[in-house]
Amino acid sequence: MNEENCAVSAAGGIRILTIIGQIEGHTLLPPESKTTKYEHMLPLLCAIEEDESATALLLLLNTVGGDIEAGLAMAELIASMTKPTASLVLGGGHSIGVPLAVAAQRSFMVPSAAMTLHPVRLNGTVIGVPQTWSYFERIQERIAEFTVHHSHISRKRLDALTNATGELTQDVGSVLYGEQAVREGLIDELGGLDKALSWLRKAI
Repeated sequence: MNEENCAVSAAGGIRILTIIGQIEGHTLLPPESKTTKYEHMLPLLCAIEEDESATALLLLLNTVGGDIEAGLAMAELIASMTKPTASLVLGGGHSIGVPLAVAAQRSFMVPSAAMTLHPVRLNGTVIGVPQTWSYFERIQERIAEFTVHHSHISRKRLDALTNATGELTQDVGSVLYGEQAVREGLIDELGGLDKALSWLRKAI
């Protein structure tokens, strides 16, 4: 991802950034994996905040998880921007895609999109020392607190959905589609590009 991914719409300087695939952090992913590199995203977000011609930011999201620390860094930066920000979930918002979606001042989701909530876990071999489980608990707490702070879902309900059994065949957690995500208070509004741009124009 480079600055070509940051396009200016015709709506008075609204910047559009895409966050797709896996969030790549310090560990490089295989070339065939579609990724968003956080070290490219962070300076782009800072540049938009400082650019006087940029009046607002629209994030287009379709994520499948990735590096938790990198995703949280991006989400915290988005949440601290002073210009109007909106996110639009298209396709999916898996794992770290949830805090990225709610980091914007207003979040939108198309009806067919899905958000997957599940506890932090790693694939492959895990060294079973007490510190490993303590780390998982602490980072899960950080994700949950960020999500609750930037959305309208309660902590109790978020924990229940994250730790649900019986819905995902090979995992713990829940999948929320557009209407349910709005009903649960995780996403602000059901809608697509037209609604997201309309809200940003009004916010500007």
